[in-house]
Amino acid sequence: MRKSLWRGTLIAVAAGIAVFPATAAAKPELKTGSFTQVGHNPLLNRGMNAAIAIHGDYAYIGSRTDGTNGNARHAGVMIVDISNPSDPTLVREMLPPLEANVGESSRELRVWQSQDILIVLHTNCGGAGAHECTPPSINNFRFYDISGANATNPRLIYQLNMNTHEFFLWEDPANPERALMYGGSAGSTFTVWDISPVRIGEAPIVLYNGAHGFTRFPPFPQPIQIPAGGLHSLSVSNDGTRAYYALLTGGFGVVDVSEFAQGAPSPQPRPITINEARPTWPGPGAHSAIKLWNKDWAYVSDEVYGTATGAGHGCPWGWARFIDISNPARPVVKAEYKIPQNVASDCAQWEPRPRTSYSAHNPTLTPRIAFSTWHSGGLQAINIQKPWEPYQLAQFMPTPLDHVILEDPRLSSDPDTGNGEKVVMWSYPIIKDGLIYVVDLRNGLYVLKYHGAYSKEVRRIGFLDGNSNQGDALCYEPVGRAPRHCK
Repeated sequence: MRKSLWRGTLIAVAAGIAVFPATAAAKPELKTGSFTQVGHNPLLNRGMNAAIAIHGDYAYIGSRTDGTNGNARHAGVMIVDISNPSDPTLVREMLPPLEANVGESSRELRVWQSQDILIVLHTNCGGAGAHECTPPSINNFRFYDISGANATNPRLIYQLNMNTHEFFLWEDPANPERALMYGGSAGSTFTVWDISPVRIGEAPIVLYNGAHGFTRFPPFPQPIQIPAGGLHSLSVSNDGTRAYYALLTGGFGVVDVSEFAQGAPSPQPRPITINEARPTWPGPGAHSAIKLWNKDWAYVSDEVYGTATGAGHGCPWGWARFIDISNPARPVVKAEYKIPQNVASDCAQWEPRPRTSYSAHNPTLTPRIAFSTWHSGGLQAINIQKPWEPYQLAQFMPTPLDHVILEDPRLSSDPDTGNGEKVVMWSYPIIKDGLIYVVDLRNGLYVLKYHGAYSKEVRRIGFLDGNSNQGDALCYEPVGRAPRHCK
């Protein structure tokens, strides 16, 4: 196989007055750092990896496909011993019927750290052309005890036969035995569960299951200007008062979710962003949204696949936008971060690639760095100290495996021309003990060390991920007194 040789450089643009940047200017200097590969595990070269969750000495990694044909594709959740980060070792695959079932894709994983509970979401196991699953799609949450000896042999606590697309895990800073899950369906539905009862083997409590709170503007039958958008994913502030929505085609919005954190009866999401003041932009729309630590700014990334997926996809794919939320009622896009493939004027150079994506995906933020997976753009480290002028600090592009059992039909099935087509960085990066753990959908688990500006900030992190408020998140924005572990 021809190895991927491309190493991208950043295009950062900024403008301060329009809902969408009207002018663009490349930042003249690029202060680049680097990543060192500390360890790697190819995960049996299965080629359809999904999200990663970490607890103690173990990483749990899901699959985008299912266990069809006697699980010849090694689907399900893999468990990797990371006690020696330079030699991450596959412990075992969870055995049927729990995880590698026909019709199940273990797409999203989280660990409720304080309670030793692994959460596995099976969702959207699409047919041929998507995830090569066998219909019908089976959707549910499973909760596992991974304490002690159960770390390598998870014990099922409870199965919840409800579904969402992505979810944020929020632990109550005042009570580690209380946690909520906030789910985005990629459609109109927003769901909140209190998962506290799972600790004793009881069912989560559905606190809300209804509309996400934004509507099309203006109302039907007038011509649409701003779609309602599908709630793809969201993040929640450490204190539980605010949610930051990434709305497919509907842009970005800030929502008051304090009633859920407070335990109010019949809690409701209450939009703070004025419906018609949501910032929107062309294309499939916002995928992830996270507020920057101690700044009135949000990082919002799109996810755009190749043209084989549908209209509106393909070059220039999706990138990251930085949104000023100093007035959350009227957020404003002030800056963007792009790699070269995201520059529309250069699309002739990169097309046709119908089954490759050079798109942003999932970010994890420290106070001054955004670590974001970027599909065939690798892993990006972005300087966000001044969010109105972001720029690249470092980029990691792994050497692709020569062969995998199953290429992703929409993300790694194009021929390798040396431009990253066989790289698909996908998961939320997790920082543990100063090292970065990240999953490439095709090529497996990577353990990285970051070198460059603000590297000391990264080295001090005990645990941080982009889809929960656990670990060092409460060091950056404490709720009351900062936890004792903060350095």
